[in-house]
Amino acid sequence: MNGWNLETTGSIGHNAVTIVEGSSFFISAGNGDLDPALAHGAYYQDTRILSRWNLMVNNHVVEELMAVNPEPYRAVFTGRAPQPDGAADRPMVIERDRQVGDGVRETLTVRNYSSAPASCSIKLAVEADFADLFEVKAGRKTRQLRPSHRPEGHRLIISGRHNGRLLGVTVSAPGGDVNRHGVMFKVTVPAKGSWTATIVVTPSSDGSEPPGKFSASVPHHESVPALRHRRWGAAAPRISMDNPALERILRLSQQDLGSLRIPDPAHPDRTVIAAGAPWFMALFGRDSLLTSLMALPVDPTIALGTLQTLAEHQGQTINKLTEEQPGRILHEVRLGAGGALSLGGDGIYYGTADATPLFVRLLGEVSRWGLEPRAVQELLPSADRALDWITTYGDRDGDCFVEYERATRHGLLNQGWKDSYDGINFADGTLAEPPIALCEVQGYVYSAYVARALLALDSGDATLARTWGDRAAALKEEFNRRFWLPQRGYFAVALDKDKRPVDACASNMGHCLWSGIVDDDKAHLVARRLMEPDMFTGWGVRTLASTMGAYNPVSYHNGSVWPHDNALIAAGLMRYGFVEESQRVAMAIFDAAEAFGGRLPELFCGFPREPARAPVAYPSSCSPQAWASATPIHLIRVLLGFDPSASTGRLWLSPAFPDGFGYLRTEQVPFAGSRLTIEVSGNNAHVTGLPPSIELHLGTQEPLADLIRVHHDPGRKAG
Repeated sequence: MNGWNLETTGSIGHNAVTIVEGSSFFISAGNGDLDPALAHGAYYQDTRILSRWNLMVNNHVVEELMAVNPEPYRAVFTGRAPQPDGAADRPMVIERDRQVGDGVRETLTVRNYSSAPASCSIKLAVEADFADLFEVKAGRKTRQLRPSHRPEGHRLIISGRHNGRLLGVTVSAPGGDVNRHGVMFKVTVPAKGSWTATIVVTPSSDGSEPPGKFSASVPHHESVPALRHRRWGAAAPRISMDNPALERILRLSQQDLGSLRIPDPAHPDRTVIAAGAPWFMALFGRDSLLTSLMALPVDPTIALGTLQTLAEHQGQTINKLTEEQPGRILHEVRLGAGGALSLGGDGIYYGTADATPLFVRLLGEVSRWGLEPRAVQELLPSADRALDWITTYGDRDGDCFVEYERATRHGLLNQGWKDSYDGINFADGTLAEPPIALCEVQGYVYSAYVARALLALDSGDATLARTWGDRAAALKEEFNRRFWLPQRGYFAVALDKDKRPVDACASNMGHCLWSGIVDDDKAHLVARRLMEPDMFTGWGVRTLASTMGAYNPVSYHNGSVWPHDNALIAAGLMRYGFVEESQRVAMAIFDAAEAFGGRLPELFCGFPREPARAPVAYPSSCSPQAWASATPIHLIRVLLGFDPSASTGRLWLSPAFPDGFGYLRTEQVPFAGSRLTIEVSGNNAHVTGLPPSIELHLGTQEPLADLIRVHHDPGRKAG
């Protein structure tokens, strides 16, 4: 998940604190200050609106004591001010209660625990460089923007013009003395008393301020982000478990997904998911599609909003600079001016091979979830255009496989989910050369064909269903013939420009299990290979086996562990009946989440699990990150065997909880216009709230492709 063609180079420091709300976020040190040597700051619409926000009390930096995140959009920093005489005991405690959203709101509180009044000089240094996220991420500054600073009463207005836009930020500090460098308060804090001030930062563009801006007069629990999160929490499923660590992981996952939602101002009822903080606070095709698919048990409307938004921006023409092609689903949307420049004057880049088939697959999932049949029908033309792209532009040479090769040297060299420049390599470490056909992309295409066939059956179009069902069967046959490495017992990660199998042992083949493209006689070999020690670390499956030439446990894609990757692998293992292996993967990821304090990062290092050794964080890993946040939710769905088919009036449930997993009760699970309550103890399940039109089946549904064949051959009975 790289933004355009840049690696994640901007460092945020080891103990950085990140808060996020939609596409806005704030990164600081543990005491709340911004370090100019790091990529700290407050960011709004991919632009840094605060590059300096540093507090001094009596001309001393505040010493960090503790920082907590009560909510994803909020942080509370507690510190103390040094004593002028150097005494060890310091009676002055400073609290910074910060929220981020359409700007920033920070409440400063100074508490005096001494028995005498204390005079305080409180200075907050402020600067806004309006740097584009791409510039900060790459560790460079390309603009020569020199902002002006204009104090007006208790406000400081910082502004500058860039590419014809007037960018601005207003810092409002009632009761403070404002100058061009920031804000100062001179106060006397009563003995055993406290002093408080609230400072509000509001961004603007061409004089227009966002509708959800903060106000100092509104209590912090009534701010726009606070209200938005309460509404999200009230509607989200309620989870109860007798395993408190797992319950906390699932609750935090739901909270983080709520914080990463991006509303569409043009469509207030539509929401999509940002890929992750700090560097990917934007709509990504692949990431948003997979995340919203994995988050269906929490909020299926995110999936529908994602599909509708991506359909609006679906490729219409051929543009080599942005890699747009008719029917293609985008890779990334950026809001900042610098990002638009990076994309050739357009904020949308289309260079991805997998978002287009995933679009069709997600539409099929949304239909099976029983969400707004009319909206699904309205999206069918976009799905058909996506399928046209697959068969016309995606399959470049007519061999039935989707390949990629960037159309411009500025584009992404690799265009699957392992999109770093060295992400696709042979067993000896040699890089594969494009055009490249990835194994998991063929699986996504297979599932797209199956999804379209089932959608056709739902509409009563048996001829169209047969067409896409036959395409799926042909692709599956050809895939198993061309990608299988019989001497090695696993699938090639890709075919290169010469159609040679790229023979590295990689986690991608687990996605092939998830899609169902793997022949039954090969699935047990794939499952066994994924669980061997050079692949399975004990904390999860590595992206690349430790026996491969390019292996590096501290790399982005060549030996690290990605939670979402493991979620799909666990689902694939369960799909083919490898219950114990699926359980091992799921519990390893849950253990990793607990070790990381309940929140899974984007990825972590691929070191083997050892006693008394926690999983090792990957430098600059995004957190919270969308598909990592959705991973625990998807793993619970996998262990529940929750398989809906609202269009045929059925819900399958086949719990397979590992020993010691405990009791689970989840309420308000959205499905087919109703809210379900699911209780599971061991492998016994009970469901209430099902609509009258839905019949519950305790067991495993037949594979979807088999359902298509059953429809064509009435003599064969589905299980």
